[in-house]
Amino acid sequence: MINSLSHLPHPSADNPTLASHFTDLAPPLTARQAMVESARCLYCYDAPCVNACPSEIDIPSFIRNIHQDNVQGAAVKILSANILGGSCARVCPTEVLCQQACVRNNQQECAPVLIGLLQRYALDHAEFNGHPFQRAPSTGKRVAVVGAGPAGLSCAHRLAWHGHDVVIFEAQAKAGGLNEYGIAKYKLVDDFAQHELDFLLEIGGIEIRHGQKLGDNLSLGELQQQFDAVFLGLGLAASRQLGLPDEQAPGLLAATDYIRELRQADDLSALPLADHCIVLGAGNTAIDMAVQMARLGAHDVNLVYRRGVEDMGATAHEQHIAKENQVRLLTWAQPEQVLLDEQGQVRGMRFARTHLVEGRLQTTGETFELAADAIFKAIGQGFDGSALSDAQATQLARDGERIRVDEQLRTSLPGVYAGGDCTHAGQDLTVQAVQHGKLAAEAIHADLMLTVEAA
Repeated sequence: MINSLSHLPHPSADNPTLASHFTDLAPPLTARQAMVESARCLYCYDAPCVNACPSEIDIPSFIRNIHQDNVQGAAVKILSANILGGSCARVCPTEVLCQQACVRNNQQECAPVLIGLLQRYALDHAEFNGHPFQRAPSTGKRVAVVGAGPAGLSCAHRLAWHGHDVVIFEAQAKAGGLNEYGIAKYKLVDDFAQHELDFLLEIGGIEIRHGQKLGDNLSLGELQQQFDAVFLGLGLAASRQLGLPDEQAPGLLAATDYIRELRQADDLSALPLADHCIVLGAGNTAIDMAVQMARLGAHDVNLVYRRGVEDMGATAHEQHIAKENQVRLLTWAQPEQVLLDEQGQVRGMRFARTHLVEGRLQTTGETFELAADAIFKAIGQGFDGSALSDAQATQLARDGERIRVDEQLRTSLPGVYAGGDCTHAGQDLTVQAVQHGKLAAEAIHADLMLTVEAA
């Protein structure tokens, strides 16, 4: 249970009722729907949807396979480019990536091909007798992967495919990273992240060691000594702070902490519920938090952002989900003071109204207050600097707080690679992290094979 919210009541509905509020956000396509939708694809040469896909899936080819009733072939096409294609089909913002680039997404056609749902259809209906990819003969090389999130898992799978032995070091009790702990429950249902993990591990050659945290009971220097290469898929584990007094008061916490608790809960009715709550932020995590609180039964959910709607990190699709769930979006408001009751618990927040002056955000001098039983921070994740605290790790070049990498995801230290949110290479998306892991694995494989040839 989250101690900061232990004073709050529980939802009035029972667990089965609440569970019904967290079923699939987007119902899967039926076979008939998939056939009709796949027929809409024009199978473009130099398809813009492929260029828009961070993991470079051959979209026209897999859709053609579906249309030809070759679901197995479609699934292999997807997984060869993105081994976590099932989760990406569910959480990827396709509306601003592949589907936005679809040539049918124009005024005359009105709607793009539903690429994400077709990708899900192929992977949900493919039936493999064993893993679809055969592991290469062992190279005798061992690679350490730190972090069992999308980047680390993708890297590990591709390395194992090439015949390397991989050990993944993971701090949490479960592997999966963001897919297991940080995505809205209605986006990845039925323990999907763990099922996808089990499938990934079927390739063999991958060991996961839990309770292993870099900067705590694990050091980069030791890993370099024990392994032929190291990949860092550390993610962004620290929540950014508001910098306000009373930020540690009961009733104020990071949205990611609550989402983690919700995703791991066996009984949703045992969760603390803020009947009136405030979510600070404008990204997908803020939307996820606000919507889930509404679905648990909160009567008043306000999502507050210091800039305008056009600057929100959440896509228009995500904003629409929030509005459908009666979440109120308040913009041009900046947190100014945490309001506490006589017991020292959160009772609301005072906001300063903001506007732009010559392109810079400034307060107008006006303020307003919102009542709240709890306030959830979703103002961005930061890098946990303690992970790179040992003597060797401190030598890694950084861009700000994140690890600097080149185009092959190599860091400034020989034999050390990094990818995903802990770097500045690309967008902080699950599909981007998967691509980083894949590209880093190819670079590691190429570099290790060079040393074999040289010997």
